[in-house]
Amino acid sequence: MRRKHRRLHNEAELDITAFMNLMIVLVPVLLLNMVFAHTRVLELNFPDSLTSAENQEESLQLQVIILDDRLVIADNRGGVIRQIDEKSGAHDFQELSQVMQDIKARVPEKKDITVMAKKDTSYQTLVSVMDSVRSFRTVVAGSLVNAELFPEISIADAPEEVAGTAARELPQANGAGAKS
Repeated sequence: MRRKHRRLHNEAELDITAFMNLMIVLVPVLLLNMVFAHTRVLELNFPDSLTSAENQEESLQLQVIILDDRLVIADNRGGVIRQIDEKSGAHDFQELSQVMQDIKARVPEKKDITVMAKKDTSYQTLVSVMDSVRSFRTVVAGSLVNAELFPEISIADAPEEVAGTAARELPQANGAGAKS
């Protein structure tokens, strides 16, 4: 008589210890990296339709017009305040910030400004102008802080031609732009 020998078959078990160790290390590292990936967003609001055109004409409206070869700072009362020509092929944002600081010293209660850009203005130029008119870096009590200039920024289209024109000839921001 023949005996049948059974062979013992052991099923292999999955060892996922190494994988679990990897996940325990990988998940916190990925979560920590998410903190450094913040995107800065400016909140844009449309102007109120309740504001009348008469109120806008009476109050001072500051404008920064971005042209290809210069930046023009103007208002609705006296016309062009200052023209800042390009230096070495780029707009001079330092001088723009200095002019904005001088204007803020004269009208400290003013909080809004209109940035007028041409359609082909680069995004970086627009953002740099907005940063220059919103705030500036200064030292207060031994620490470096951002001092407020004109935080309420409206965006509008720049006029086709601006060359030392008076304020009456410059198009006024009459709710055509967005506010931030």
